[in-house]
Amino acid sequence: MVTLVDYPAPVGQLSHAGELRMPFSDAVKYCILGISIALVLLALAILAWQIFRCCRQTDSKYAQQNTVNHDLLYSDEKATTAGNYYGAPSTKVEDVAAKVCRLSRCLPQVSFPSSQADGDVGEQETIKKVDGSLRFSIYHDRLQSRLVVTVLQVEGLSEHSQTRSLQPFVKLRLMWARSKGVEVAGSEDEEGDGAPLVLWTVLQEWRTRIVKGSCNPLFGDQFSWILQEDEDKLHHAKLRMEVRDFDKFSRDTVLGEVRVPLGLLNISYPLELQKDLQIPQKDLVGELLLSLKFLPTSQRLEVGLLKVRTVFTEIRSDAALYARISVQCNWCKLRYQKTSSVGRCLVTVFNEVLMFAVPELPLEQCRIFISVYETRTTRKSTKRLIGQLSVGRERSSEDEHWTSMMRSVRQPVAKWHGLLI
Repeated sequence: MVTLVDYPAPVGQLSHAGELRMPFSDAVKYCILGISIALVLLALAILAWQIFRCCRQTDSKYAQQNTVNHDLLYSDEKATTAGNYYGAPSTKVEDVAAKVCRLSRCLPQVSFPSSQADGDVGEQETIKKVDGSLRFSIYHDRLQSRLVVTVLQVEGLSEHSQTRSLQPFVKLRLMWARSKGVEVAGSEDEEGDGAPLVLWTVLQEWRTRIVKGSCNPLFGDQFSWILQEDEDKLHHAKLRMEVRDFDKFSRDTVLGEVRVPLGLLNISYPLELQKDLQIPQKDLVGELLLSLKFLPTSQRLEVGLLKVRTVFTEIRSDAALYARISVQCNWCKLRYQKTSSVGRCLVTVFNEVLMFAVPELPLEQCRIFISVYETRTTRKSTKRLIGQLSVGRERSSEDEHWTSMMRSVRQPVAKWHGLLI
């Protein structure tokens, strides 16, 4: 049997181990302890100061709020016949409609284009004063059965913006009219003469190049259109040429236009003309059956696109129509919506209803803008604007369709409107 005996370690080894565990002297230890205590006290002082500042700000805001509430609640308070007893506090009620009218005076009266977000053609910004003239030539080549139009020069344009120079170009539309007029209720009232309006269709569109920084740009761009089987269309056709100022980041400004009825000109040989620019006008290109319904409880506006009636010369199996609807209420633009694409025919049936949530405030101003576009279903192509219309109410006026809708709340009201371009 083996017995193990513990012998005490030498004194030198114990002192050596103690020195390894505590290498600092007492003075250094006390200094480190003092610095730590000082840092803790400093942190506590900063925390106490921040808490004090937060409490002061909270008390100040609460006092201001109490003062405002006291002024609103007890401004009209009057003493009763009993000594120290007062009547119930009366709240100050302000008419919301009056407040909206007062605030709207400070807002700028801006126009709302029907298309801005995705580069649509839309309603272009126009000017009331027109300066300048357009020089061009027209020729009907009977041997090749084609119409040749050459845009030569625009003269006498004036600068309408001090921030940038003009970037003019010319947009051309060859339009053909039906021999008989059509009656459109919405457009007939605008003319005021009561005569049937002529329904136009766009046969071809062109645009010249852009000439930057010139009030007298030279173009020399030539365009041609092959006539179809019936050459008599030229007798009921006109050439509409718009001079525009290009703006990449905004909307093109229409500086003026020239309209040339081809049936009144002898264009069997090249004919050069120069005409003054006129104020741009719209042409009737179709009709649209629109349904409106207002739901006051849920503050919603239902816009129903029922039918679109247009005139076009050649029927394409892959042609389709869709509409883009934008709504502006109380100077606030709502998110636009698009209908589905429907195959184009003489009367295109949509029967689609889109819903918009309108503001809860009284509708001082509300406009509905509808743009109809043509696309191709078989291949990827750019869209082409067919026509536009707008309906709604302003401060001083109100459309008949809008008035009928407000009189028949929660009931859809349908009416035909003219498509303009």
